[in-house]
Amino acid sequence: MSNSSNPGTVYLVDDDVSVLRATGRFLRLSGFHVREFYSPLDFLAELLPDEPGCVVLDLQMPELSGPEVQDRLRRMAVTLPIIFLTGHGTIPASVRAMRLGAEDFLTKTVPGEQLLEVIQRAVARHAAQQNQRRELVALQARFARLSPKERRVLTSVLAGQLNKVIALDLGLDERTIKRHRASCMTKLGAQSLPDLVRLAQVAGFRDQPPP
Repeated sequence: MSNSSNPGTVYLVDDDVSVLRATGRFLRLSGFHVREFYSPLDFLAELLPDEPGCVVLDLQMPELSGPEVQDRLRRMAVTLPIIFLTGHGTIPASVRAMRLGAEDFLTKTVPGEQLLEVIQRAVARHAAQQNQRRELVALQARFARLSPKERRVLTSVLAGQLNKVIALDLGLDERTIKRHRASCMTKLGAQSLPDLVRLAQVAGFRDQPPP
């Protein structure tokens, strides 16, 4: 059972109303925020992909099949993990779903505790991905705040050049290079040169010389 104060959103998509309501009730009692969709098209229209969570998806539905919904989510670059929960599972269908990135493929007779375990794992993984994405955006924003000269100096530092060589290349005195280098360290929150190199690699830093 989920004990987290923010357990994530579980999107249930199933054209069987009885299954939809029973599964939704079970997951709410287990601590999850649940959104139920009888129509896969309604689900796609109302999806909030930035929320941590997962999708519990039926395989066979009239409007769109589960694999078709999975394909649309993939083309929309939605990263929510998908768990197939179906009464009509086949080995080829499960293999295809897993190859396309599904978290798991379960039958509707699966024990409740197993379903909870799979959902908790999926939601936790998605929340971790969301955190990593936010951290990356914040880090790239710090790099974006560097001045053009700081970017030039940083590029040379990352290439392993000494301060005096950088000064000669840029037509500046060495003291100015040291000042720009220190400013880069402060703005980026780097504690050492190896830390600076690591941050640049994570952020995908590429120098863009000013016009």
